[in-house]
Amino acid sequence: MSLAAYQRVRTLAETPRATEHRLISEVTRVVAEAWEGGLRGAALMPPLHRNREMWSTFAASCGAAGNALSPELRAGIISLSLWVDRHTSAIMAGTETIEPLLEVNRLLLDGLSPARPAA
Repeated sequence: MSLAAYQRVRTLAETPRATEHRLISEVTRVVAEAWEGGLRGAALMPPLHRNREMWSTFAASCGAAGNALSPELRAGIISLSLWVDRHTSAIMAGTETIEPLLEVNRLLLDGLSPARPAA
């Protein structure tokens, strides 16, 4: 089966929650590997930017009309997105470490874990 066919089947079979889990897991892995591999400064920007984009997309989705999440959960995700943006800038400036950023992503992954029931 071709890659495109596999991706179409996965899209049809995967729940939105599973898609979010897969995305966050991949982005978190790439950021962690880059940091552990010694990347710093401008070299670290591509994976950090991808993480920032992911969180910005989550925030935009939470602000969209028709979002079924509770107002409290949406506000929390938007707040985390703003924190991710500020903390990413601090990492790039060399005034913060990456561990808190990775911890937030991992906590979100834990909450989306297939073993946990949907809220």
